Formats: sequence, C-alpha cells, structure tokens
Amino acid sequence: MTYSEKPRSNAWFLLPVFLGIIGGIIAYFVLRNDDPRKAKNCLYLGLVLMGIGIIFNMLIAASIPGIESGFNVNV
Repeated sequence: MTYSEKPRSNAWFLLPVFLGIIGGIIAYFVLRNDDPRKAKNCLYLGLVLMGIGIIFNMLIAASIPGIESGFNVNV
C-alpha cells in the first residue's frame, strides 16, 4: 500500500456534499497532486450526489399535479 506524500483532511469531502459536481471538480483540482485517491473520491462523490439530485427532482416533478389552463383567475 502506498501512502500519499501529503495526507489531506477528510473535510475536503464536504465540498462536493455542499456544492455537488462543482465542489467535486474544485476538490479534484486542489487535491490531485497531493492525494490523488482522495481527489478521485471527491469527484465521484460529486457525480453521485448530482445523480441523486436529478433523480430526486424528477420524482418530485412527477408528483406535482398538472397546471390547468385557467388558474381559476377572473380578469
């Protein structure tokens, strides 16, 4: 097992959790030289959370009833 030259904090995983794929990309480019394994894991975490978000949004959008064409507004 090889160890990276500079072990980085696990707090870097919070970046993709809060910012999604953008946070994963930022964490990847910051960590890629010091800790490549953690950099790839941050990128993968951002991708997975983005996929979960898309699926969640599709489920929510499918459960919203259709909008009728009058909105019951009298003008």
